[in-house]
Amino acid sequence: MTTLWYRVQPIGLVRRPGVEVPDSEAFYDPQVETALDILPRWEAALEGIEEYSHLLVIVWLDRVTRARKPRVFAPEGRSDLPEVGLFATRTPRRPNPLGVSTPRLLRREGPTLWVNGIDAWPDTPIIDVKGYAPRDDLHPDATVPDWLSRLWTLHDAER
Repeated sequence: MTTLWYRVQPIGLVRRPGVEVPDSEAFYDPQVETALDILPRWEAALEGIEEYSHLLVIVWLDRVTRARKPRVFAPEGRSDLPEVGLFATRTPRRPNPLGVSTPRLLRREGPTLWVNGIDAWPDTPIIDVKGYAPRDDLHPDATVPDWLSRLWTLHDAER
């Protein structure tokens, strides 16, 4: 297999109102209203996006250390969960640190999309935005591993 390199360019940045200096160690609540500031040159490409209730947002996790070799680990370092490969998790430490979220679109103000439900740090580069289409994106028959269901239960209890 030939190794190819691809270039991507950000189309905007994530902004979290009230956050002056982003802290990569801080927890940023995904449910807090967040701005997706799209570069002015791409504003026309947003035309019609406000008709969607949710978006598919792809970001470049620019502050994480990339995975350089295959890893197997217990998710979140919890010894009560089985060890799995990084592709079986949502760890940000990946060969290509792409993040994917499906936030609710609250409103559009020019080149700014106001959302909640995005898991991204302030100033995270936005690579792409698409309208979320249930016919294509929703899979009611989808299943997840038992360990993930248990992890979600633990997260719900921690909230």
